[in-house]
Amino acid sequence: MITVHNLTKKYNTNTVLNIGHLEIPKGQSFGLVGNNGAGKTTLFSLLLDLIQPSSGHIINNEVQVDQSEEWKPFTSAFIDESFLIGYLTPEEYFYFIGELRGRNKADVDTLLANYADFFHGEILGQKKYLRDLSKGNQKKVGIVASFIGNPEVVILDEPFANLDPTTQIRLKGIIKDLAAKEGVTVLVSSHDLIHVTEVCERIVVLNKGEVVKDIHTSAETLKELEAFFAGSSYQPQ
Repeated sequence: MITVHNLTKKYNTNTVLNIGHLEIPKGQSFGLVGNNGAGKTTLFSLLLDLIQPSSGHIINNEVQVDQSEEWKPFTSAFIDESFLIGYLTPEEYFYFIGELRGRNKADVDTLLANYADFFHGEILGQKKYLRDLSKGNQKKVGIVASFIGNPEVVILDEPFANLDPTTQIRLKGIIKDLAAKEGVTVLVSSHDLIHVTEVCERIVVLNKGEVVKDIHTSAETLKELEAFFAGSSYQPQ
């Protein structure tokens, strides 16, 4: 589904991303972890053609993302609050995204009804602008908006941040179902090793822009990741 070829991103002489080859198959729940400055958001920004690579390229379902826009109809994302439109209410924003993705209000309402528990009565019908919502509730809106239009690829940058524990648990179930039941390729970055280990079947660790671990999740994965970031020499059995 997604293939990275000899991808680099440099700012002046500073290389912030350098990935020789990486493949993410269709329907995989893929986790990306690393310390601040590891290159996680840079990779996602390149996947979404928000920035241009210094060299190399990314193929998304046979489309080179920096050369064509044909990937956009089947790819969706929520990176941060800059994706939102602050002067709209959540409902107005959802319908706006629906129009962009060829969905009418009835289609959008049907989808939103599936996320009533996730919204927890705090999003719809509140007569608030997005700019006036809490960071957590803004994130709820952005995440669910990324599901509109039945995308084949969903990219979520730090989706668990600012969410309360109940909502985090519900989100983990949503991500698992997207990949396992609906065949959506879900890419998740997170600083929370527990969350990403629980929802992703594969985890890649970035360090200073390079892939240093590529793990298919098992019962030992959390310990392996914790040991890596703690600087120990733990090896999975």
